[in-house]
Amino acid sequence: MSTIHVEAQLYSIGEHTLLHLPKEASAALPSRGVTMVEGTLNGAPIKTVLEPDGKKSHWLNVDAHMLKAAGAAVGDMVTLELESSKDWIEPTLPADLKAALEDTPDAYATWLDTTPMARWDWVRWMRATKSEATRAKRIANACDMLSGGKRRVCCFDRAQCTEPAVSKSGVLLDL
Repeated sequence: MSTIHVEAQLYSIGEHTLLHLPKEASAALPSRGVTMVEGTLNGAPIKTVLEPDGKKSHWLNVDAHMLKAAGAAVGDMVTLELESSKDWIEPTLPADLKAALEDTPDAYATWLDTTPMARWDWVRWMRATKSEATRAKRIANACDMLSGGKRRVCCFDRAQCTEPAVSKSGVLLDL
């Protein structure tokens, strides 16, 4: 895959700073779903996931560390250069999911035996709801599926935006 070059303006939705990829840049990626990438933001090295926007493109959550390293702020035009990576970083395991997995040894064993990419899907499925009741049900279902040896979450659209703070019905909010 060749390097993707993007110039875009940083914007915010709530407390999140985002960079939205143009569709033509996103089309050069290997998946419409979550994609691991490495490259630079204003010349500063990054390795992170691009999240799908639910509209056949992707967006980058630009955290405070990335902003500082890139010398950028909301409203700035930035340069992003990236390539997809097969070397996935581990997702942050939410405390409620971690506790449930630790209480279900068979599920936890399967969890540990899956790939980081599969673990990203499980975590994204958990976070794709604002409802605490739905989240609790998904965690229980995940433990049941993992205990039964299921390595991937089923019935999950990997191309949906799963960050409730910046999306509605699986689609990234407009500016």
